[in-house]
Amino acid sequence: MQLFLNRTSPYARVARIVALEKGLESNLLLLWSDPWADEADLLQRNPVGRVPILITDHGQSIAESLLIALYLDQASDINKLIPENDLAQTLHIVGLGQGLMDASFSTMIMRKHHGNEIDASVLGQRRQRAIERTLLSLNETYSALPTDRLTLAEIVVAVALDYVAFRLPQVAWQQKYAALVDLHEQMKTRESFSQTVFA
Repeated sequence: MQLFLNRTSPYARVARIVALEKGLESNLLLLWSDPWADEADLLQRNPVGRVPILITDHGQSIAESLLIALYLDQASDINKLIPENDLAQTLHIVGLGQGLMDASFSTMIMRKHHGNEIDASVLGQRRQRAIERTLLSLNETYSALPTDRLTLAEIVVAVALDYVAFRLPQVAWQQKYAALVDLHEQMKTRESFSQTVFA
């Protein structure tokens, strides 16, 4: 299999962490790409022009990190990350983590192209409120969950938290949300996280 990715995409990081946790990394060729450069090979595989893109052993391309995670979870019996016995709650938390990631990524992209003053716009303010509400909701959720869980939910949320710390440090979630700090510290100890830090 092949994986198109780059080092600063939280979505690509989720896909790579899932591959590592599923024991599939040795069967995965990493293709480092710049989606902003409109590389021909990447666009041929995904005309949307985004990473990650997984190319299966049969040559089928799969875009979008959560779809890639679903495929990889079924490709190996190691570490079932989308548990059938807790499917609804897992997917609920995945949705919150993905929403946090989307709002943070959109904030960074808009700042890059329009400057930090874009945060004062109606949409900018809406994104900031979404980030804070989602952090609060996730903190309440993880205050009531066991600390030894490892599902796709924990991967997505931890990557989103890392991305906020990386790109939007002024959010300072570490100073406000103790349960998220505990989750993040636990996930940071995993080899899959230490091998995929943002750079």
